[in-house]
Amino acid sequence: MEKDVYKKLAERLNDLPGGFPSTRSGVELRILRKLFTPEEASFALHLNLMPEEVCVIARRAKISQEEAASRLEKMAKKGLIYRLEHDKKPMKYMAAQYVIGIWEFHVNDLNPGLIKDMNEYIPTLFNLDNWKKAPQLRTVPVGQSISARLEALTYEKAEEMVRAHEKFLVAPCICRREHKMMDKGCKKPEESCLILGRGVDYYKRNGLGRTIDLKETLEILKKADRAGLVLQSSNAQKIMNICCCCGCCCQVLKAVKRHPKPSSIISSPFLAHAEPESCEGCGICVERCQMEALTLKDDKVVLDLDHCIGCGLCVTTCSTGSLTLVRKPDSGQRYVPRNMFETLYRLARVRKKINPLKGIKMKIQSSGRNLRASK
Repeated sequence: MEKDVYKKLAERLNDLPGGFPSTRSGVELRILRKLFTPEEASFALHLNLMPEEVCVIARRAKISQEEAASRLEKMAKKGLIYRLEHDKKPMKYMAAQYVIGIWEFHVNDLNPGLIKDMNEYIPTLFNLDNWKKAPQLRTVPVGQSISARLEALTYEKAEEMVRAHEKFLVAPCICRREHKMMDKGCKKPEESCLILGRGVDYYKRNGLGRTIDLKETLEILKKADRAGLVLQSSNAQKIMNICCCCGCCCQVLKAVKRHPKPSSIISSPFLAHAEPESCEGCGICVERCQMEALTLKDDKVVLDLDHCIGCGLCVTTCSTGSLTLVRKPDSGQRYVPRNMFETLYRLARVRKKINPLKGIKMKIQSSGRNLRASK
């Protein structure tokens, strides 16, 4: 019976947009057993990806509202499901994807066994074909790399997207933390994941980070540039987070780097452009590039456009102006979803997992977005 409930939960998670594919070794089931009790796994099957009030979930699970409220809050506190808070409105709860979601919510609960299982599972979990068609994250260039001549939309600028919010929180990077626990990784700042807007309430209540003001949030973006960290935001015009990522620890960037042409699968509106003639061969850009897209030949910079993801880290420290950002040609542009729900819907369409997304399409339509672009 216990084995069946974890298998059902794994299938349920795999039906969500982010996926949770099965393996021959069963490592995905080992992970679930470490995170969920059998009772929690069984109850999680009653949640949808749309936020719902306690009374709705209680009715579906055939238990009292009091019992449902207690279970839901305990599971939300453990990072197994997601909680949405509304001013003067009832609390709502929804299913959480494994990635991005449950895994990141366990940044304070890591242990060597769980990390080992996750590293074994990652090659199966990350399907780069799906990521190419409907990525959950997109690369945003550091602000100083965008010249005045380069027209950029509001949702292509990290600072502009941050300023659109009123709540801010910084959390530890789970990728750098797990690598540090396994005596690997780097010495780049661990406290660097920015949570914005409504996502702050969940992280704050769960003790996953500390709240900060706009000034410190913008300073963290500057520190990320100085530390050579790639900015990756949620793939939407209205974002909920910005991750500050390094190529040696970030599981997304590590997976992308294994692809022969990372530039083709990363969602980014820009690419670097090199003018070797003016390059003085200092090599700073080579050290800062997290995708190994830059090398020196005869003390002149060489750019591999297949590996460039347009993060702008090479531009901000190029004293000769030999490296700049340019907009990708029209063929390389990608549509950016309006909000998180549209991002999930597009990914679900790619994975042909539409049925479990009850209410998602209606949510997008009610926000005024024509879905024609995502079909």
